[in-house]
Amino acid sequence: MHRIVFVLPSFAGGGAERVMLTLAGALDAARFAPCLIVLDGRGPLAALVPRGMAVRDLGRARLRSAVGPLLGAVRAEKPDIVVATLGYLNLAILALRPAFPGRPRIFVREANMPERSVAAFALPALGRLAYRMLYPRADGVLCNARAVADALERGFFVPRRLIHLLDNPIDEDGLRGHAAPAVRVPGPGARFVAAGRLTHQKGFDRLIDVMATMPEECHLTILGDGPERGALEAQIARLNLASRVRLAGFVSEPWAHFAGADAFLLPSRWEGMANAALEALACGTRVIAAPEAGGIAEIFVADGIASSATIVVPWGAEFAAAMRAVAPEPCTTPRASLLPARFSLGQVVRRFESVLDG
Repeated sequence: MHRIVFVLPSFAGGGAERVMLTLAGALDAARFAPCLIVLDGRGPLAALVPRGMAVRDLGRARLRSAVGPLLGAVRAEKPDIVVATLGYLNLAILALRPAFPGRPRIFVREANMPERSVAAFALPALGRLAYRMLYPRADGVLCNARAVADALERGFFVPRRLIHLLDNPIDEDGLRGHAAPAVRVPGPGARFVAAGRLTHQKGFDRLIDVMATMPEECHLTILGDGPERGALEAQIARLNLASRVRLAGFVSEPWAHFAGADAFLLPSRWEGMANAALEALACGTRVIAAPEAGGIAEIFVADGIASSATIVVPWGAEFAAAMRAVAPEPCTTPRASLLPARFSLGQVVRRFESVLDG
């Protein structure tokens, strides 16, 4: 039996945290005994913690005040394996590794393009150095897209032997079971949906600007919450879009909204692999994405499938043109899934367990 600790920054609603909770809850209970350590246990994803799973909430909003408690929590758990996600937390776990008892194996998951993660550091040059020094010390680096893996290998000298491609797990049957009846804003025009934390990375501000150029009968629903909500609300008011763009807040089960839309929009300025876009495909809703959105263009490449389910077009006039080409197709239940089978929860968990088994 492997004792395994998953370390999360928070339950604030990000895709990286949702993936970790999904993986932790789906492991074979006969071989793995998982628990969670979370720096800040506040947030809507707390409701998704698997029933009966132990959670150590450090109650610290910032990493710098959580280092001591984090070390103490890992020592108390005495794990065989530690799994962390998001760059800054991965670096902390790797730096603390010599102080962990029993020399547990360390796996870190890179959820975004590492260059952009480093750029967000207060001292990017120091962040780049830390990546280059510490990531090669991991027992494995989990990447959700080939683009992420290539960037780590080329720009941060992570040996290929340490890199494992691990698709985001999608519980297709579960989410489709909650996607009916489909939720659709009434009206004659195309209905769009987007989802994610309301941050600069996700690009909702530029999507709202594009909506100002769209036919008046079109409507956009943005699901999620975050620090830029006030600025986005002001932008919507300034552009007189209150009747055409809705900030719906965080929705723990957004799939009925995905199923009711004509297209899911991905305007991110950078991504690894957008979990919400995969869920939209599982609901049968095609995706229009900006090329900056990381691995979205890889979804069908690995399977050798030619598909129009995802349209990746340059941001600006071409993205707007792709939106204008969407025809309204109201539906009451999810359309047939567009997601390749390799993203299924069962397949991804089996690959994850294989990596952990070493």
